[in-house]
Amino acid sequence: MGKYVAALDQGTTSTRCMLFDRAGRVVASAQREHEQLMPRPGWVEHDAKEIWFRSDQVIRLALQQAGATAADVSALGITNQRETTVLWDRHTGEPVHGAITWQDTRTGALCEQLAAGDQDRFRRTTGLPIAPYFSATKIMWLLGDVPGARARAEAGDLLVGTVDTWIVWHLTGGTHGGVHVTDVTNASRTLLMDLETLDWCPQLLEATGIPRALLPEIRPSVHAYGEVAAGPLAGVPIGGILGDQQAATFGQTCFAPGEAKNTYGTGNFLLLNTGEVPVRSTHGLITTVGYQLEGAAPVYCLEGSIAITGALVQWLRDNLGLITGSEEVETLASTVDDNGGCYFVPAFSGLYAPYWRSEARGVIAGLTRFVKSGHIARAVLEATAFQSREVVDAMALDAGVPLGALKVDGGMTVNEPLMQFQADVLGVPVVRPVITETTALGAAYAAGLAVGVWGEPDDLREHWAEDRRWLPTMPADERDERYRYWKKAVERTFDWLD
Repeated sequence: MGKYVAALDQGTTSTRCMLFDRAGRVVASAQREHEQLMPRPGWVEHDAKEIWFRSDQVIRLALQQAGATAADVSALGITNQRETTVLWDRHTGEPVHGAITWQDTRTGALCEQLAAGDQDRFRRTTGLPIAPYFSATKIMWLLGDVPGARARAEAGDLLVGTVDTWIVWHLTGGTHGGVHVTDVTNASRTLLMDLETLDWCPQLLEATGIPRALLPEIRPSVHAYGEVAAGPLAGVPIGGILGDQQAATFGQTCFAPGEAKNTYGTGNFLLLNTGEVPVRSTHGLITTVGYQLEGAAPVYCLEGSIAITGALVQWLRDNLGLITGSEEVETLASTVDDNGGCYFVPAFSGLYAPYWRSEARGVIAGLTRFVKSGHIARAVLEATAFQSREVVDAMALDAGVPLGALKVDGGMTVNEPLMQFQADVLGVPVVRPVITETTALGAAYAAGLAVGVWGEPDDLREHWAEDRRWLPTMPADERDERYRYWKKAVERTFDWLD
């Protein structure tokens, strides 16, 4: 058995391959960005072929960095941006259209038609509201709007899947016998899977007009998916697939009911382990599969999904040019003492949890002549913390238990003023682990469990180590006042689109 476990982390803005040793330590890491395509307002696409190219590239670079070969790797785990949908020709491997990302809002009208006046029409079955975020209406759009797609799909010539499915199909041979699969965590984000049967729901397939033959087979998260057919990892078993936020929850070792983590990436995603029984939210959260081990019952989570957090910093860089690198936002924000009364609600793709308002659009509220670029930068960072507070509040109401502390991970956790403000806004400690890239770590853990590198999930707890803890220092009255103004700003985003 090899001394390393590999993880391929295919995210919204970049793809990374990381190698971990048996103690869960990072041995090598290679990362490359891919292009964000925005052909129309509200449309956000990726080139699926570029994603596959970057995946192959970073695998090669990580192995090169470690001086390793396939013989040194026990297993490969895959984690991915969820909901993003690829439709491709099974005979040629060519995508029929750009991959429609989770941020895309083009299917708003389709969602209204499908909901028929009830956004929660399928929530009992799927745990999800009907929203452009999820994959089903993306597939409906592709079949209806790409010329010839429906006829080709019904003839059995096309395959569809989220990004994990696309990558695994290529890794296992593509047009030469590639395996067409997904795992329960990704399938639970399509609006097509029954949370209790863990299979595609016939009634939902009928309602959406999606042929079952188009869809991948659903398997557990920790499972022997097959071997890599060619390339630098040829012969290495693929042992785990997890959607990125479930992978981060796994990497944070949130294996017990009541344990929660918040990942700070392109968006923010807060997941709470609720055990083997799905908890139905009544406060705007979604119910999702957290993970499933081979031969075991699934573990469910409540999730609060926030569309735009780290992406807002990129917007400040790329669209406004206020900074030239994302890391500069902290420096710019530190030129002022507070937000100057400025609040920025980044409802670029509508609002996700706990509102689910696809017609909302972003606002900057409270502007005066006093406000400078530093205040806007601070408001950009504070938006991440305020949105997370809204999700934490909803989670406490649904779960009936207040949060005692929050485990955090992801790229934005290196921003220490943001983490302090997050603790202040929540009024509870915020805890960062030594390894903050827990998404890749979780995928590696799943793959390693599948091939026996590790025995049980609880064996992984000893690898988790605290790096930094932030304690709240803000007076309660100030916290409440700032949060009240934030809520006022959020209300200004409602009903922007008719």
